[in-house]
Amino acid sequence: MRVISGNNRGMTLLAPEGMDTRPTTDRIKETLFNMIAYDVPEAIFLDLFSGSGQIGIEALSRGAKSAVFVENDKKAYDCVEKNLAKARLTDSSTVLKIDFTSALNRLDNHEAFDIVFMDPPYNKLIEKKVLEQLTNKHYITADTLIIVEASLDTEFDYVSELGFSIVKEKLYKTNKHIFLKKA
Repeated sequence: MRVISGNNRGMTLLAPEGMDTRPTTDRIKETLFNMIAYDVPEAIFLDLFSGSGQIGIEALSRGAKSAVFVENDKKAYDCVEKNLAKARLTDSSTVLKIDFTSALNRLDNHEAFDIVFMDPPYNKLIEKKVLEQLTNKHYITADTLIIVEASLDTEFDYVSELGFSIVKEKLYKTNKHIFLKKA
């Protein structure tokens, strides 16, 4: 696992030990960031279910202004902290070691996010719970791009009921990215 591009290009990142996280592969990460390349510079980025922090770190390396990382698992949280220190990105980062519900409420006074990325555990409908919470948050605007990494069989037929619309979908062999905006 490495940083693909930007100021920290080529830097290897630590991954949490064990099978509790599924790091996004470098190939999928590169495809994702090629798709959002023009949205990342100067963006305010939210990385939910951060794991190693590699997605938010990639965004910061590519010029995002700041990133908030949310990770409740102790090993993964420690990994995010170490990776941010190694990449010298702690000044532009905030790391929250709390569950996503508490984090989304704690961020109530945060400025609007340009990009929200979430990679929750698959097939547990956690992304739906997150989207239900994001529906009325002031830091989610009509311009905020929400990206969900999910299993191929995860359905998103409910998003219009929550006030979101799917603007793009990218399928891979084992998973997919769904791109959402407020409807």
